Amino acid sequence: MKNKLILLIFFIAFCASVGKTAPNKKGTKPNIIYILADDLGYGDLGTYGQKVIKTPNIDNLAKEGMQFTQHYAGSTVCAPSRSTLLTGQHTGHTYVRFNGDYQMRPDPEDITVARYLKEAGYATAMIGKSSTGCLTTPGQPNEKGFDLFYGYLGHGQAHAYFPKYLHRNREQINFPGNGGSETWRGKIYSPDLMLEEALKFIKEEKDKPFFLFYASTLPHAQMWAPEEFEKPYKGKFEETPFMGRKPGRNPHYGVTLTPNATTAAMISRLDWEVGKILKQLKEMGIDDNTVIMFSSDNGPHQEGGRSPEFFNSSGPFRGIKRDLYEGGIRMPFIVKWPGIVEPGVKSEHISAFWDILPTLTDIAGAKTPKDIDGISFLPTLKGKPKKQKEHEYLYWEFYERGGKQAVRKGNWKAIKQNVSKNPGTAIELYDLNKDPKELNNLADAYPEIVKEMAEIIKTARVESSLKPLFKY
Repeated sequence: MKNKLILLIFFIAFCASVGKTAPNKKGTKPNIIYILADDLGYGDLGTYGQKVIKTPNIDNLAKEGMQFTQHYAGSTVCAPSRSTLLTGQHTGHTYVRFNGDYQMRPDPEDITVARYLKEAGYATAMIGKSSTGCLTTPGQPNEKGFDLFYGYLGHGQAHAYFPKYLHRNREQINFPGNGGSETWRGKIYSPDLMLEEALKFIKEEKDKPFFLFYASTLPHAQMWAPEEFEKPYKGKFEETPFMGRKPGRNPHYGVTLTPNATTAAMISRLDWEVGKILKQLKEMGIDDNTVIMFSSDNGPHQEGGRSPEFFNSSGPFRGIKRDLYEGGIRMPFIVKWPGIVEPGVKSEHISAFWDILPTLTDIAGAKTPKDIDGISFLPTLKGKPKKQKEHEYLYWEFYERGGKQAVRKGNWKAIKQNVSKNPGTAIELYDLNKDPKELNNLADAYPEIVKEMAEIIKTARVESSLKPLFKY
């Protein structure tokens, strides 16, 4: 009778488990892969409403994980955005606040999430576009906690998909058959090499916990994609031929005859890369113990003939790259973690890039620094919203185009434009709940809220030691 009761309990437990995701391997730290697209808009993915561009692998990632609808980049251009991600500090505090020829300071300043994970026993790699500054020196990412770096040290260099060279740690790898920024063409396509390095790293480190920061350059301009990805889109769209700035140097310089088809192809190529990574994890039997995160560093660009409006790349929002309106900073964000994150869930939790560091250190059981702006959203991932701490506000500052600042507090969004030339410029105020496109400025109707936002804008930051901008 006792044995029958035990069998019955086992059978009930088995039936209850059918259809659920497999639990994480007990006693092991999960691997972490953070995939960062470059200039991918909120509306560029099928799972976020894209109707034309095909992104089946990323869409499936959302089906198997959690899709965030209120996640924000650290800035509206790459270098400061990535700095907030790596340091856990928003642009009012992080050292790298604008695109320029400089890099993070040596430890113990500007300590990155890779350093904390490395100290917790993780093998660490950054592959793709260097994210510790706009122009970093050979080996500098290695000094910031990454065991392996492979890719572009300069963001300007990263515009070329056929670079004259890349770096593996401190070693420069030359590609004589490539034209770099002069011709945009060549024999060696850099995304192929970076994907190869990523898959190699996963394979080599599969027996211990690893952190892979895969910083893709897609779909950033220059505009180019392999023929097999562009072919399905060619001839399907109305196109305006685009001519680069220096056609006299080379007849092929900057020429994109089909910018819309190329845009779609670049995004589909990125999706294909995500599929390759997911496939390898599954084939190696480690997908059930790997956290996958996917996002983009800022809103869609309009260089190289690309039209963000054509594909509705900003989704339901106003603005693009270099705007602090939602289209410039609200990002797609997807997290898959089998056995922990319930599949197919959408979260409205308000989060930002500076939350990534504390979330990853929480996941890894690593040290979490106290002097950061980020808040771990691990409770949200675990389906425990009542235990989730919320931000009092989110803050951004941006140094180009006259200087801009923005604050989000609850559903209220405040934006201040042209602050470097006119610190007293009026604040714009929007109710994101009723007006997500930020078309109806309510500043005159809510002076007390404007006053509250003005105080946050003034006190949420410290002056930058690199480039003082805001004067009060």
